[in-house]
Amino acid sequence: MLIKRTLAALVLAVIGIPAIIFGGIYFFALITLLLGIAAWEFGRIFRASGFNASDPLLVGGVVLLATVRAYYPDLAPAALALLILAAMTWHLVAYERGRDLAATDFTVTLGGLVYLGWIGAYLIELRNLPDGLWWLLLALPSVWLADTAAYFVGVRFGKHRLSPRLSPKKTWEGYWGGVFFGALGAAGLAVLWRSLGGPAVTWWQGAALGAALSILTTLGDLGESMLKRQAGVKDSSHIIPGHGGVLDRIDSWLWGGVLGYFFIIWFLL
Repeated sequence: MLIKRTLAALVLAVIGIPAIIFGGIYFFALITLLLGIAAWEFGRIFRASGFNASDPLLVGGVVLLATVRAYYPDLAPAALALLILAAMTWHLVAYERGRDLAATDFTVTLGGLVYLGWIGAYLIELRNLPDGLWWLLLALPSVWLADTAAYFVGVRFGKHRLSPRLSPKKTWEGYWGGVFFGALGAAGLAVLWRSLGGPAVTWWQGAALGAALSILTTLGDLGESMLKRQAGVKDSSHIIPGHGGVLDRIDSWLWGGVLGYFFIIWFLL
């Protein structure tokens, strides 16, 4: 299992790092692909609970929203509105054809479109900011550091469970350890990136961003756990050997992208 996880992580790094560095169409293609797969997994999770989202609208709509938000932002509200209407139409036809749970299916399709398409697109918008590479390399690594630190601190010192029903292995000790190291790591990254020509961000501004993300992005992880717990599934899929599915990997990224984007444009730009 460890070998599979390591090899998969190396492959993802080989693909992801150049896309992050070069940005533009490369980063857009990577994130859109991940969001599209995550949308398929989202529908798969709910299918295990007996609900049938519209896969064509869910996957295609998420890809469409990411594309429009990246290249035609003025059209984004119209695209979202039309997708909502299309979803309603799809599911009312399904009900007429005998699908008694079509109304709930509609809410699943709608939830996936908004959560993965609209919220997920902020990852692209974060990279597209002025000095977007530096901002992305400040925001997301703080999330990864917090996740990693929370795991190791929790294993070593964890005694009080954070969320017994959603994620019994998570502890308050691990959570606050993640917040501490996420903030500390972001402070160090802010100083490092500034010395290398990045944005003029002080260590304490970096620490504030890191703390905010570390405090809140755990909710993305717990939110996906909620979906899987209700459906009775362990992973969103098995598409990444040793890691589960794409949604399992980007659950906290989704929160990190949108929260990082607004924190940066409100307080740091």
